[in-house]
Amino acid sequence: MDGECDMLYYTNQKTTMRFVSLITVLTFGFLGMAAAEDAVGNAEEQLEIPLEWTDPDTGFRVIRISRREGNNYSFYFHNNPFVPALDDEGDKMVFHGSTEKGGQLFALNLQTLAINQLTDIEGERKGEIVAPKHREAFFQDGRIIYATHVDTAVTRRVAVLPEDFPGKIKTINADETVLAGGHCEGAAELRRGVSKGEYMRKIFDARLPNYLFTLDIATGTVKKIHEINTWLGHWQFSPTDPKLLMFCHEGPWHELNRIWLIDITTRQVRPIRQRTVDMEIWGHEWWSSDGRTIWFDLQVPKGEAFYLAGYDLQSRQETAYSLTRNEWSTHYNLSQEQQLFAGDGGKRNSVARAEDGKWIYLFKPSGDSLLSTRLVNMTDHDYGLEPNVHFSPDGRWIIFRSNMHGPTHIYGVDLTSANHKPLKQARP
Repeated sequence: MDGECDMLYYTNQKTTMRFVSLITVLTFGFLGMAAAEDAVGNAEEQLEIPLEWTDPDTGFRVIRISRREGNNYSFYFHNNPFVPALDDEGDKMVFHGSTEKGGQLFALNLQTLAINQLTDIEGERKGEIVAPKHREAFFQDGRIIYATHVDTAVTRRVAVLPEDFPGKIKTINADETVLAGGHCEGAAELRRGVSKGEYMRKIFDARLPNYLFTLDIATGTVKKIHEINTWLGHWQFSPTDPKLLMFCHEGPWHELNRIWLIDITTRQVRPIRQRTVDMEIWGHEWWSSDGRTIWFDLQVPKGEAFYLAGYDLQSRQETAYSLTRNEWSTHYNLSQEQQLFAGDGGKRNSVARAEDGKWIYLFKPSGDSLLSTRLVNMTDHDYGLEPNVHFSPDGRWIIFRSNMHGPTHIYGVDLTSANHKPLKQARP
């Protein structure tokens, strides 16, 4: 749709809804009027959100791809949401959407933008785990683990965690036979009634018992594979090695050694790097698509010099690309062909203290730094919600979530857009 057609669409839809609300009021009286006004208000709020625009500051085309009411959330940056196309139907993306029953999983066709609801369960439904080969999305409701087929929405019960075994599944291995997750004993109590910064400190200082576990999908067998009195998080299986699991030591980054690997068969654990100077930090790690490199935000030292760095598991060598303070991002990501990076920017009170950092970025390696371009102006976005950028499977779109128009929606910026401004060399 072009802009003129969009405005006609919005106008016609608003007129239609006001007419329907009038019928509702005449039919149901005063109580119907209140309900109708609420419904029309919510619907009109959604209609005010553009379906498409060209960012005036960057020249890139942006579309809203979550074309349903309510709040809609794409996955955390390191959780794969994509399932490949069958024939010519289009790749699919799994996301969270609000409903009257609470948050549910939905599947979006990236070619047609058609949306299908996958789950319809009341209760504590959690999970951002997609198995692209089996075309399933895994989630957890209390102790019960489910899998829902992305094409048919048929749901099956996978396993039930033992009553004396609390834990949350977080990731699936490369051959889609094993789930992994963890549990921090007592952390929930320390989170209550305090800010994120406060509970991060409290949980880290408490040195609570933590464990990692695996769950065999075929048999439902649960095994603890690592136990330690250190807060653990960010569980991520290698996309190519079904035995290799990455996790982190969570807490204040400058006080810990962040990124670790464990072989789930031998249970051998090792860190990927050591601190070289005081206050050096690294984190928000993720895997390259070929499973060879672990990429992460590196600051040497914290808040002063910024890098996007990668550790090569084969050579055990590190590569670091420099970024400017404004280009530092809360999270980064890498395209499937591993030629381009994306970043979601950051607010002024983030670690970089950037004066002009609220942008969606594209980065291209050049020597030991990055060429950068701004894709989307995020001035109106509240970074209390992290945008969490993803490259679409075909590499055309960078997908992110934003509350820039009020409700949270999922957007895509078209990297093939015409008239965009050129890449610029990053400077320290």
